[in-house]
Amino acid sequence: MALILRMASEGLVFRRRLKAVRSAPSEELYVVWNHITISLAFARIFRFPRCKPEKKSMATRIRKTAASGKVVKAKQAPRARSSTPVKASADENSGAQVADSDASRQAIRLSFLIHDVSRMRRAAYDQFMKPLGITRAQWWVLAHLSRHDGMMQTQLADVLDVGKASLGDVIENLESRGWVERRSDPADKRAKRVYLTRPAQTLIKRMTVMEHDFNSQILADISTAERAELLRNLQKIKLAISQFNPSSSPGSEED
Repeated sequence: MALILRMASEGLVFRRRLKAVRSAPSEELYVVWNHITISLAFARIFRFPRCKPEKKSMATRIRKTAASGKVVKAKQAPRARSSTPVKASADENSGAQVADSDASRQAIRLSFLIHDVSRMRRAAYDQFMKPLGITRAQWWVLAHLSRHDGMMQTQLADVLDVGKASLGDVIENLESRGWVERRSDPADKRAKRVYLTRPAQTLIKRMTVMEHDFNSQILADISTAERAELLRNLQKIKLAISQFNPSSSPGSEED
């Protein structure tokens, strides 16, 4: 229908131009103009249907684009499947990090617990030994001298991990109360060795009995096997800590 309307429209244009040419002065010019007009008319008529193949090609391009999109999606699908192991690996790494974090928090709690137990034990021991009128610092000096009597004052300061001046004050106090005495070293007159006196021996026996009672109370809920296991573990920790300061000695079990 559109083609018929198009031909009718072009026919009207042709007739108008034909009337105009008939009035031309030359017959040859009329013939030439007639051929040109007819050619233009047919060209205009048959130019319109030629647009249809372009529409078909546009539709073809659309189909090709849709098909290429399907191909792209098909290529992307294996990637999604291949990402599953990566996700599993990420989950494994996350689980390892959580385990490391739990172990780290547990180690910190254990460190604080060891520190708190040591601090609380010292405070409770001072209170328990208060009737004897002796301080913790004085007790530590007497306890070490009971195992290694006649230690040099400098060695005693290193074992107790205190300053020489501070230890000197403690020893002077013990000496004034008649519990220790200082003597010159036979090999070096400038060095001083510290010895227990007889009253100190009697005091240490009383303190040993009281310490036994004290330990029985604080270790009442721990079995003999658990105490042995705790002792082994604490010795391992003590040895590991001594590696940070090679000049220091882990000491004996009695320390």
